[in-house]
Amino acid sequence: MPLTPQKFPIHLFRAYDIRGALSNLTPNVMESIAYAFANQLNLNHIDHIVLGHDARLAGTDYAQIMLHVLYEHQIDVTFLGCCSTPVMYFMAQQSQYQTGVMLTASHNPKTDFGVKWLWQNQPPTPDDIQAIARIAQPYYEAHSHFETHDLIRREACEVVSTQSYLDHLCNDIVFDRPLTVVIDAMHGSAGQYAKQVFTQLGCTVVALRCEANGHFPDHAPDPSKEAHLTGLKAAVIEHAADLGIALDGDGDRLVVVDETARMISPDQLICLFAQMCLAQYPKHEVVFDVKCSSMVKQAIEALNGQAVMLRTGSTFLRQYLLQSEGNAIFGGEYAGHYVFNDGRGQGYDDGLYAALRLIEYFIQSTATQISDLLKDYPQRHFTEDTYIDLNGENITELFNYFKLQCQNTDATLTQIDGIRLDFSSGVGIIRASNTGAYLTVRFDAITAEDLIQIRQKFATLLHVRYPDIAVKILQAT
Repeated sequence: MPLTPQKFPIHLFRAYDIRGALSNLTPNVMESIAYAFANQLNLNHIDHIVLGHDARLAGTDYAQIMLHVLYEHQIDVTFLGCCSTPVMYFMAQQSQYQTGVMLTASHNPKTDFGVKWLWQNQPPTPDDIQAIARIAQPYYEAHSHFETHDLIRREACEVVSTQSYLDHLCNDIVFDRPLTVVIDAMHGSAGQYAKQVFTQLGCTVVALRCEANGHFPDHAPDPSKEAHLTGLKAAVIEHAADLGIALDGDGDRLVVVDETARMISPDQLICLFAQMCLAQYPKHEVVFDVKCSSMVKQAIEALNGQAVMLRTGSTFLRQYLLQSEGNAIFGGEYAGHYVFNDGRGQGYDDGLYAALRLIEYFIQSTATQISDLLKDYPQRHFTEDTYIDLNGENITELFNYFKLQCQNTDATLTQIDGIRLDFSSGVGIIRASNTGAYLTVRFDAITAEDLIQIRQKFATLLHVRYPDIAVKILQAT
């Protein structure tokens, strides 16, 4: 029986990738996206790309749809099968056109799906993403009546070895002594590489959830949620490990816990990575996103670097680094993306590579334990990203109202991405989520009392016109 086509899900085409519920990103929508890519590739005379997918259950079938459409348009494919996003980036960079597509929803729940890509070594801009949508939509409207089984044709395509990626990591990193490392890959696609690289570098490896499993039986593959790190922390203590690392579903984000199983905040890692890179390249730029604490800017400047704040989104971070002509040597995002551009890193976010650089630096230092490296960057009091449903509120009107109310505060206002208020004691930010129809709020302060006061200030500024949102801000933890 013919399908009743749904409305084309334009809302899936976001600021830096295509992502959303699998119930919206149907096989018909995927075929339309594949057609749009093929169309753009043909127009730009690109006849070869790299293609991979993460551990999600739909990955194999959706890769087949992509393969079939690309082959129909005379585009050759280096097919990586189930791999991490950094592996796709690496393999694409080694290819003739430096172009690749990754089918992944990153750290999102198993009910989501998405698409990331690299185009001639450039991450997509928001305009690039909307261009794909403009081509895909009319194709979808003309072809969305096809049944799913008509779309998924099994293409004969050999899965290419990714050993060159592993060789690159092992050749770049030097460990003078072995450590005990706990790895939690959260059933994502990066565990296979992490286990192999750390073992090859001589470490004792305790592997947790390193087998890819698209059912994600425990929770979404999101290591930024501290509640998801229970097993990692326990294993670090049980095995007296030097540290523990967690990777997200597609391997481009990193979370670290120290030898005491304490989670190291992204702000602390960005400061430490800035210290590493600025020691070799003083006065260069270090880039960070608007969600980071005030400690990051202060640390970069104290280290004789230039601090540059950007809007949130790993593609914006990578674009800035690529266009900096080597002046920006490192970039970090509060979400756990770390990009080295110091002559060693490849200019993209790779959680595994960031972990390796951290350990290499630790081994070469005089520190006896990982926590010693962070003595100049003390843990702060902060909330995790809190997502607040807009409940139909107009986001532009909300921001305009909030900005007006901010005039009565003693904070410094920044509007790079949403509204950020810097107080002497900490920072608060409210912005539109790039991966869902939500507001995102986060607060960071020197003391717990400061954190409460800043969060209360945000709620007070909004409570007259937006009382429901104000209440949810007070609940941010």
